Amino acid sequence: MELEKWPIFSLLKPDFVEKMKLACVFGEMSGTVAVPGLDVLWWGLDKSTQVTTRPETGNMGNEAIIVTKDDDVYALGFNGAGCLGVGDQNSTMEPRKIEPLCQKKVKGIAYGSGPHVLAYTESGELYSWGHNGYCQLGNGSTNQGLTPYLVTTHLHNKRVTRIAAGSHHSLALTEEGEVYGWGLNSSGQLGLGNNVNQHNPSRVTALQGVVTTKIVCGYSHTLALSDEGSLWAWGANSYGQLGTGNKANQCAPARVAQELGRIVDIASLHCCSLSAAMTQNSKIYFWGHCKGQSVVAPMETGFSSLHEVFALWASPSVTYEPLHVTAFTRSSLAQAMSLALDDEETADVVFVVDDRRIRAHRAVLKIRCQYFRNMFQEHWKENNLE
Repeated sequence: MELEKWPIFSLLKPDFVEKMKLACVFGEMSGTVAVPGLDVLWWGLDKSTQVTTRPETGNMGNEAIIVTKDDDVYALGFNGAGCLGVGDQNSTMEPRKIEPLCQKKVKGIAYGSGPHVLAYTESGELYSWGHNGYCQLGNGSTNQGLTPYLVTTHLHNKRVTRIAAGSHHSLALTEEGEVYGWGLNSSGQLGLGNNVNQHNPSRVTALQGVVTTKIVCGYSHTLALSDEGSLWAWGANSYGQLGTGNKANQCAPARVAQELGRIVDIASLHCCSLSAAMTQNSKIYFWGHCKGQSVVAPMETGFSSLHEVFALWASPSVTYEPLHVTAFTRSSLAQAMSLALDDEETADVVFVVDDRRIRAHRAVLKIRCQYFRNMFQEHWKENNLE
């Protein structure tokens, strides 16, 4: 999907966009007070949080973290709870470097509603920063983090290969397929069989024997995908977001959506109770809190990408996982054509003007100019000449 879908990228300079490799948009719930254990007042995600002041949705989706092709990491936007990881709480419209992560080969990023942020590297290191009111940083305390913290407790000598963040809980997946969770656990979203918050990463022992390949978090629920294509879910279920066919919470992993056959990808988002999956025949399904309705079992869609589920159905419209940025992602057609002008590799005609060779494209010239449309007819001798 194109970067223009997310307004925070609109002020980035084209030369900076060209350097982008990975991009992640998230948001902080400005003007809210969250109290665990009470009913939701306004957005109806689950029964783990009461919001006493309605947030302005325009203040969400206004932070971003970017990894460039030369392995530098930048952040920009509103800096609530120090979620940009730049060492202070100053907001910025210009990208600022997250120095502790530069040249670390950051491979993935996840973020919660506080917001708190997780990142893991190619070598399997796990970092966390931002809001920490419920121990979601995994640093053994509730101290806020202004810069990335290396999480090692219970993960020493383990290589992290995936991460996920809910509203106020965090998960990590290791190379061995083990799942660890920490942070808020009021709805059983850590999958430990209880409702006790965790200060440090704790292994989800109920998944022993299951080789997990991907984990994702919703607001207060969690999904896990196995190497055999089976889907497991646990946590809050007030809107059917677990896909169990009912609305009962689960404190331990339960296998769901078996009727879909082999599942190859899953998705959820920290700020809503919406779940999605892609099957091996590329069909996209979603369930949970869907535009005010409770869908308790997977519903087939006509989408071709899991990103579409959250760009079109989530509020705010943020990325459920980082976007891998490809060439011309943000360029207009005019910008793309200007880059192709005088390009030796793609040009198919050459003009010589004052001894200078200028390369061009016949198809473009024919579209733009009647003279060249006539010139490049087969009977014109110039058709085959410089």
